[in-house]
Amino acid sequence: MYNDPRSHGLWEKTAPQPPVTSPLEGREKADVVVVGGGFTGLSAALHLAERGIKVIVLEGKEIGFGGAGRNVGLINGGMWVMPKELPNVLGPIYGERLLDLLGNAPFLVRELIEKHQIECQLEKNGTLHCAVGEKGLAEIRERCSQWAARGAPVRVLDAQETADRIGSSAYSGALLDERAGTLQPLAYVRGLAHAAQKAGATIYTSSPVTDSQANGDGWVVKTASGSVHADWIIVATEAYSTGPWKIMREEQVYLPYFNVATKPLGDNVRKTILPNREGCWDTNEILSSFRMDQAGRLVFGSVGALRNTGAAVHPAWAKRAMKRLFPQLGDIEFECEWYGQIGMTDDSVPRFHKFAKNVVGFCGYNGRGIAPGTIFGKTLAAHVAGDLAEDALPLPVTDPQARSFRALKEAYYEVGAQVAHFAGERI
Repeated sequence: MYNDPRSHGLWEKTAPQPPVTSPLEGREKADVVVVGGGFTGLSAALHLAERGIKVIVLEGKEIGFGGAGRNVGLINGGMWVMPKELPNVLGPIYGERLLDLLGNAPFLVRELIEKHQIECQLEKNGTLHCAVGEKGLAEIRERCSQWAARGAPVRVLDAQETADRIGSSAYSGALLDERAGTLQPLAYVRGLAHAAQKAGATIYTSSPVTDSQANGDGWVVKTASGSVHADWIIVATEAYSTGPWKIMREEQVYLPYFNVATKPLGDNVRKTILPNREGCWDTNEILSSFRMDQAGRLVFGSVGALRNTGAAVHPAWAKRAMKRLFPQLGDIEFECEWYGQIGMTDDSVPRFHKFAKNVVGFCGYNGRGIAPGTIFGKTLAAHVAGDLAEDALPLPVTDPQARSFRALKEAYYEVGAQVAHFAGERI
């Protein structure tokens, strides 16, 4: 996108085309205006349009430009926070609601893909949270115990079964989550856009919102070349927020994350690495992730930004790390390299904001965008349609607050990842 091969990498190269859209020109009227064309915004638009509600989506750049088009593509249940910790952070009512909602969110993703025949390389064989050493093994055992107590289909694999499934003996075990899986994220979000359009939603791209003003009982949302009058505004811009709701960006600290993709592996090697195509990530503090796409490309990622000196440091480290993990790879050539930003809240828990009357949005996905974004979009649609009261939402209303020392923390993460990878931080 925008002549930058490091913005969306492999996903843009292999995704089906998005629906035909254009910038907003002139004045429009709708029941709901959705700001943001990612997982949340397009899920909300789809579910609203299916109810017969007139909805207009305003995307500042292109469909999936933000986190929806740059991530690893793991469809995970829950959040980073351990299940038992959520009620401590949110209280028992909201904690239980959020656990139930996000624990089952991967099933909604599957349902929408099947219902709308979205071609996005969906894999339903689960994910593997890979344990590094005894400390990592203790972590995944505890996580497994907490999710299993809630009836989730999870289990801990021993080192041998982990090695058999992954094709590497680097890990002491892994947590298999059968709710989860992988997909091609940009293909998925473009598929949501096609489905939303088909259901009756109108999508405008290259239409960043510059202002919003109360107008009678509704709102006027303005872009450089047009405006939309609507009763409701759904703000779905998440960590890439600019304009009137840039506070959503400012309350999150950016964690940069990059991915590289090999060329398609030969059949013999491919059979030895993730033969069931589970998505994987590890328990390291500077975590790594890896997965296989359907063409046999190994996609490997970790913390870091592919810019300035990081553009050389991180891919060089990735080659070394992949050789340690998978000696059978031999010489590694990368077909694509790309990176994005993960928005992190101070407690790793998402937020629900009511910016004004009839102006609402979720944010703070903390690296779990696909399933939470999809289910939060559906939840917002139900709330706006009047089927889900504010006090029945999965999160309490909170006021957005800018994070202290945000720029300093972001610089620390970016530089720290470079130092660790240059020094040869191990898998």
